[in-house]
Amino acid sequence: MSSPSGLSQERLSRMHALMSGFVERGEVPGIITLLSRNGETHVDVVGSKSIGGEALHRDSIFRITSMTKPITAVATMILVEQCKLRLDDPIERWLPELADRRVLKRIDGPLDDTVPAHRAITLRDLLTFRQGFGLIMQPSSDWPIQKAIDAAQLNIGPPKPRTPHSPDEWLRRLGTLPLMYQPGERWMYNVGTHILSVLIARASGQSLDAFFHEHLFEPLGMKDTSFVIPSEKRSRFVSSYWVNEKTGALELHDGVEDSVWNSAPAFPDGTAGLVSTVDDYLAFAKMMLNGGKLGNERILSRLSIEAMTTDQLTAEQKATSAFVPGYWDTRGWGFGIGILTARDGSSSVPGRYGWDGGYGTSWGNDPREDMISILFTQRGGFPLSSPVWLDFWTAAYQAIDD
Repeated sequence: MSSPSGLSQERLSRMHALMSGFVERGEVPGIITLLSRNGETHVDVVGSKSIGGEALHRDSIFRITSMTKPITAVATMILVEQCKLRLDDPIERWLPELADRRVLKRIDGPLDDTVPAHRAITLRDLLTFRQGFGLIMQPSSDWPIQKAIDAAQLNIGPPKPRTPHSPDEWLRRLGTLPLMYQPGERWMYNVGTHILSVLIARASGQSLDAFFHEHLFEPLGMKDTSFVIPSEKRSRFVSSYWVNEKTGALELHDGVEDSVWNSAPAFPDGTAGLVSTVDDYLAFAKMMLNGGKLGNERILSRLSIEAMTTDQLTAEQKATSAFVPGYWDTRGWGFGIGILTARDGSSSVPGRYGWDGGYGTSWGNDPREDMISILFTQRGGFPLSSPVWLDFWTAAYQAIDD
């Protein structure tokens, strides 16, 4: 039998059994799944907050890592709508540290073997991750640019460990390094939203944390989303695990009492720094699906949401952008957000947009189906290689019964 949401109760039970199986086999301590369709929300909670620990609850708090990126993109577009920023203006006005860029002749070459950048980096480049500098996906430990990134403690990979630098010092250090590629040439992960973290603060005159709270979290009622876990909420925080590649066993990555999220970061990280709950993120997702509005709160215009969720990458840029083999065949990138562009299975629906968190979270909005899907776990790893992630998306779409 299907509910008013058009989701089958029998098939939702199938998803529950699938997710429970991962917990029972010890592949993940706990899982929260959320499906919201046609105004009706189904939430399922299984397992515990840590291995052998207390039961997981709907209001448990998770590290959402890269699911921070869409929030940062929305914050940026708020400033665009306020005319404090313009998409195609150079960012040098606010970030002079990134003026007059030099570009490596080859990414594995000497740091002084460079050419001038063809043009300045723009705000659009940052939102679309075409700033010319980012996370190197292939092995690169011996490359001079990777050694320089490590020496500068820019920490542009996972959110733990954090960079020890303030936003201004982090940007100063980044500005001493050449770009890896010409601005606009190709997509490179992570660094665009690191830079936006500094830009939002400077353009708004507020800290990133304060801007997020005033313009997003408070209007949307996201009361448990922040860059730090207050002591009074620590009992709701989950432990984070990583999968040992050799044994397949879960190993503790970040605990609760000793978590780096227990203290405020030197650099509030709009790339991967937030913690949140499924209901907080549901509020954000509803605002996006409703064209920028939740209840009486208008966060962005419908046209800005449409721009954010439109593929901004050219075929040439995708062809030169390293990520995962075959990834760009069915996917694109908007403003701080991933977009499905082609169907390659029942759960890969063109038009669905969202993003994942490398510590085990995932979110997608499907405008055609009027559906929001959210997965929260504590199992780290690349989403496309996670059986939990793969089965969740299959189970979410097989539950549709109308």
